Amino acid sequence: MEVRYSGHPEDVKRYTTEELRQEFLIQELFQVNVCKMVYSHVDRMITGGVIPVAPQKLEAGKGLGVDYFLERRELGVINIGGAGKVTVDGTEYALQFTDGLYVGMGAKDVVFTSDDAQNPAKFYFTSSPAHKTYPTVKIERKDIVPNHLGSLTNSNDRNIYKYIHPQGVQSCQLVMGMTALEPGSMWNSMPCHTHERRMEVYLYFKVPEDAVVFHFMGQPTETRHVVMHNEEAIISPSWSIHSGVATQNYTFIWAMAGENQTFDDMDGVAMQDIR
Repeated sequence: MEVRYSGHPEDVKRYTTEELRQEFLIQELFQVNVCKMVYSHVDRMITGGVIPVAPQKLEAGKGLGVDYFLERRELGVINIGGAGKVTVDGTEYALQFTDGLYVGMGAKDVVFTSDDAQNPAKFYFTSSPAHKTYPTVKIERKDIVPNHLGSLTNSNDRNIYKYIHPQGVQSCQLVMGMTALEPGSMWNSMPCHTHERRMEVYLYFKVPEDAVVFHFMGQPTETRHVVMHNEEAIISPSWSIHSGVATQNYTFIWAMAGENQTFDDMDGVAMQDIR
């Protein structure tokens, strides 16, 4: 498990392009028969991915210092590949493309499998510390009523799908969902915001091979950008904005953890104040 440490904003604003990428960008997240994980010291969020051509068990390893991965954690999973299954303590949950799963603290055996090795599943997952066990729940995208925001005029016409949140599938602190931009729209989270009480991780996907995403981060008066490609993730500390624009429309998965689960608890930044 790769470890990323917290950075002070006064230090981060002096980072080179390469240093920014090393500290915040997560690449090569989806590998065949490998559960790749990145442990961030920002709210102790774990970001991971796996392509299970053969069954893959979620292991704690030495990095967590526990007997099994979810001994003191909870887990959110979204499938962005072919059909597959997540088996939790012997119970199978079939996940189609963009279906999700919440797994509560205490589950001992979590195994990822694909229905077809020629078109394998791609399981993206995030995990945060937990203090209570909530039920494991399958989340089908077709059952989620999206929240429509933005407009084509502002190039941010989008649908927000909330998977794990207080008004739906409950968790200790993990909040997770997906935002899909409509054709002709390329901006996400603009006007931008921060939320000092929560960190956030973005995974960009459905980005065409010949397209790029310019992800903006940093304090509102010290912004930087990171160039990203398909199926790459980025860590956003609580003090940082998190916004992006691409050369074509795309979809991204967001996951948050921290002091609260209030989706609208944001510190907005006026357009004229961004630097």
